[in-house]
Amino acid sequence: MKSMVNFYACSDLKKTDVFYQSLGLKIFRSEPGCNIYDSGYGYLGFLQKDDMKLPDYSCISFDCENEEEVDTVYESLMDKYLCTVPQKHPKYSVYSFFLKDPDGYTVEFQYILD
Repeated sequence: MKSMVNFYACSDLKKTDVFYQSLGLKIFRSEPGCNIYDSGYGYLGFLQKDDMKLPDYSCISFDCENEEEVDTVYESLMDKYLCTVPQKHPKYSVYSFFLKDPDGYTVEFQYILD
């Protein structure tokens, strides 16, 4: 294996594009109704669907180098989006914060502790 792509449905590819590019992801490949973004460590694909339904649970997590990077990303996004405050998770060894993308997917920026 050389990499991976996770695909998600979206209701508006243009809004999705603006959101994920504002997070720093670049378009790797674009075809009608589909964009694939390069995170530098794997790919995230979105397909526009008229009947898009949010799954019961999903979380798109981006791993950061350390807690300081989580804080830096939070500070760059907190004025643009409604974000939770970065904190250590009460159950898991993770320091992170969350926000929602235009379709309601949970997006997390995390540092795995240990």
